[in-house]
Amino acid sequence: MRSYNRGGLDWPMKPELIPPQQALPDSRGINLYGADPSFPALLGLYLEPKLHRHLVPHLEQMGALAGDELDALAATADRNPPVLHHRTRAGEERQWIERHPAYRRLEQVAFSDFGLAAMSHRGGVLGWPQPLPPAAKYALSYVYVQAEFGVCCPLSMTDSLTRTLRKYGDPALVARYLPGLTAQDLDALTQGSMFMTEQGAGSDVGGVVARAVKDGDDWRLYGEKWFCSNADAGLAMVLARPDGALPGTKGLALFLLPRVLPDGSPNSYRIVRLKDKLGTRDMPSGEIILEGARAYLVGDAARGFVQMTDMINMSRLSNGMRAAGMMRRALTEALFVARNRIAFGRRLIDLPLMRRQLLKILLAAESARSVMLYAADELRQADAGDDAARRRVRILTPLLKFRACRDARRATGDAMEVRGGCGYIEEWSDARIVRDAHLGSIWEGTSNVVALDVMRAIRREDSLAALAPALEAMLPEQGLGDALRSRVQAAAAFAEETARKRDDAHGRQAASGLYYAVAAAVLAGEGSRLSSAAGDARRLLLCALVLEHRLNPRDPLRPAPLDDRWAELLLAETPIPAAQADQLLRK
Repeated sequence: MRSYNRGGLDWPMKPELIPPQQALPDSRGINLYGADPSFPALLGLYLEPKLHRHLVPHLEQMGALAGDELDALAATADRNPPVLHHRTRAGEERQWIERHPAYRRLEQVAFSDFGLAAMSHRGGVLGWPQPLPPAAKYALSYVYVQAEFGVCCPLSMTDSLTRTLRKYGDPALVARYLPGLTAQDLDALTQGSMFMTEQGAGSDVGGVVARAVKDGDDWRLYGEKWFCSNADAGLAMVLARPDGALPGTKGLALFLLPRVLPDGSPNSYRIVRLKDKLGTRDMPSGEIILEGARAYLVGDAARGFVQMTDMINMSRLSNGMRAAGMMRRALTEALFVARNRIAFGRRLIDLPLMRRQLLKILLAAESARSVMLYAADELRQADAGDDAARRRVRILTPLLKFRACRDARRATGDAMEVRGGCGYIEEWSDARIVRDAHLGSIWEGTSNVVALDVMRAIRREDSLAALAPALEAMLPEQGLGDALRSRVQAAAAFAEETARKRDDAHGRQAASGLYYAVAAAVLAGEGSRLSSAAGDARRLLLCALVLEHRLNPRDPLRPAPLDDRWAELLLAETPIPAAQADQLLRK
């Protein structure tokens, strides 16, 4: 018989008072791709059918790894951060960063087994003869990041550095370094990085003071870089100011900085220390001192910052993808717990307040995923020469980075709460995901900086004029479309006015409204297509929720409208027939 202690004495507990033991629902081992039942059909809207069929086994394999081995490796790597060494045991001056074997295995899966950094730049990855489109790369990375965030930073920077080098670099420079950047053999791989941030400049990139000095045919770089992730990468893109150049961003040039020179000797820069970070603890971020490091000019010396923004924007798009992926992992965990945990004699998912909480997470996650896939498809068209698509990408990228990354902070926190006290314990994935989620709204520009970049895209490139007709084309002609059209137009008008008037104080409000207008329109377009092709109108209901809870005015002192039937249907994550959706939409 069990007992309890009182006054220092053990007292027997009557059998009828002993509470039943309920094991905590543990999702370890589930397939994170298979646990996301709407993803396959949704992805089919953005990939050519033959390619979609080809990728399904790879997505299933990634989902199985992410839900089991990669998740366990990520937890181990998070507990064992990298260590910077300055000398060999024999006293030789040599720097290297020691990474835990768990991190190395995570790199192996991402860079080698799946070729996530190479697939946009050459054929042959995953058995596909041509370079894969952005939607394919982001779909696979979206599943991978649900287990591991840290490696996604080097992945993104290697991919985006390769893109920028190919776009602006001298052909001889591209020929020298492209094979390493696109290698899948880890021994031959050259990873990329971006050394831009300086302590005195921060988000004000125009304040960069690192010097670039001409030395014959080469350049030498001097100065300090304050936050350099993937600090020991083989190649880094660096912003520096040539002597005598203009102040501000107009005087910055872009350079390619190798870790090791062509003759095999180390380049002249040092890693001073590694950062002790809140999240992405397994990936080394450090401070760098440039001591006459040899570097190669990339593109036009007078357009260094403009060229660097290509890499920055690709990193921002990747940040938005990662936010969407982490929200999906948070949602998957929350749904698993809610469906399998009993409290007060009922499943958690059957409790009204829990349903509302889960729906909020669901709405943020689905909105981000749809905007991410739409932006990826527009990037494909932009790279093919479509200028209107290029202008749409220019505004979609900061929109996604700004709002999805902020939503991820709340969504992951709300999901952690579903698991309760155990969600706060580092043995589970929740705490790590919450910590990592906070990174997205800081890296590659804080929320204020990126929201203002949305306004610049409108003002300087007339990007909203390219985006608005595309959104209009996605809207249903009647019913939901009429209400949605009015709010999408209102959001666009507010953003346009804010940008033209340079009303910075309302930049975030305008960017948020425009993001949700884009999300609603994309969800509507996806919902209409899936309803016709597969009889699933689920995304039309999600669109209606974005309209009601993110775009329409609402009295905070009155109950928010929500039919409990909506929650039941949407949280089941099963197809919803068009007739059933129409009935709910008419209420």
